[in-house]
Amino acid sequence: MMRWWLVVGAVNAFLSVAAGAFGAHALKARLPQDLQLIFETGARYHMYHALALVAVGLFGAVRPSALLSSAGWAMLVGIVLFSGSLYALALSGVRVLGAITPLGGLGFLVGWVLFAVAAWRATP
Repeated sequence: MMRWWLVVGAVNAFLSVAAGAFGAHALKARLPQDLQLIFETGARYHMYHALALVAVGLFGAVRPSALLSSAGWAMLVGIVLFSGSLYALALSGVRVLGAITPLGGLGFLVGWVLFAVAAWRATP
């Protein structure tokens, strides 16, 4: 299962870089600055949590646990809801999509708490 998190983390890191490049180049002339910043925030948090998924995979290779896997799932849901809603908001201009973003942030927070608890329990 931990190999899964390494692959998912790497794929999400790739997608984050692609989204960041798309935002910086293709959207620069098409979106107002406030929407560009929203898109950039989505890409930044996407990358942070892609790297966190890689950390889940690496840590899990040494000390696998269901709690650690749950942390990965919470972070993945966070990426989809947080970054996904910001990407959609920036591209569509539909501001109500911002109401989804805090749910993704909650996913990130839950993921980090689970990661911390898994680390605490795994260390002697």
